[in-house]
Amino acid sequence: MKQSRDTNAADGAVIERAEIGGGHDGQAELVVTLRFPGGGRSRVVLDTMAGMRLMHNCGVDHAAALVGHPWHRILEEKRSCSI
Repeated sequence: MKQSRDTNAADGAVIERAEIGGGHDGQAELVVTLRFPGGGRSRVVLDTMAGMRLMHNCGVDHAAALVGHPWHRILEEKRSCSI
């Protein structure tokens, strides 16, 4: 599954890097690095469900494909279909 990135992503933070990491509870986590327009960066760690929701909202099937997508996709609710 593939979805084009938002054309207005340059107006806000974008996902610069995304990789799977191991959580302290043994569950997979998605570690996302955000890049802000002013050059700042921030790391966000998402639990398994939030990471899967982000991938679904961006229309991608692997973490590396999240690069370039806007940060606000993290906040969106999962749409009606399941992954």
